[in-house]
Amino acid sequence: MNEKTKKLCLSAVCLALCMVLPFLTGQIPQIGGALSPMHIPVLLCGLLCGWQYGLVIGFIAPLLRFALFGMPPIMPTGLAMMFELAAYGALSGILLKLLPKKIPFLYASLVGAMLGGRIVWGVARFVLGLAVGPAFTLGAFLSGAFVSAVPGIICHILLIPPVVMGVRRALKLEL
Repeated sequence: MNEKTKKLCLSAVCLALCMVLPFLTGQIPQIGGALSPMHIPVLLCGLLCGWQYGLVIGFIAPLLRFALFGMPPIMPTGLAMMFELAAYGALSGILLKLLPKKIPFLYASLVGAMLGGRIVWGVARFVLGLAVGPAFTLGAFLSGAFVSAVPGIICHILLIPPVVMGVRRALKLEL
């Protein structure tokens, strides 16, 4: 199987995971949403397939999930998520490509993408707040992007790099 076919198949699997994972984590009321289940496959897609695939999957996943299941609500949550996840997918792929091909830099790419995606989310929510309300404050940004997201951040850092290394090894993809 050639490289492009592998990337298309992995992207399709990541998009399918974006549809399914929120159902699984939604069963954990205390932290289900904080685990950010749609973020995981998008970050995986960017790290495994490259920034172009990660960007596209990240952008369409919230819209497709809203069309199929009515969640996340498209305004303002889903629209802001579209830009946030697109940034996650693109940044993870770009950073991994630019940084040295060593395991510590896989973690650096992941953390950099998570920070960049959260900034994009904050900007999108702020612009949407100006356009359609309600206002989005710095406190709301810090709370939503970092404080309430701690379980998801920890989960992503612990889960994603080993999965990327395992899939790359199994499919004979370079790091």
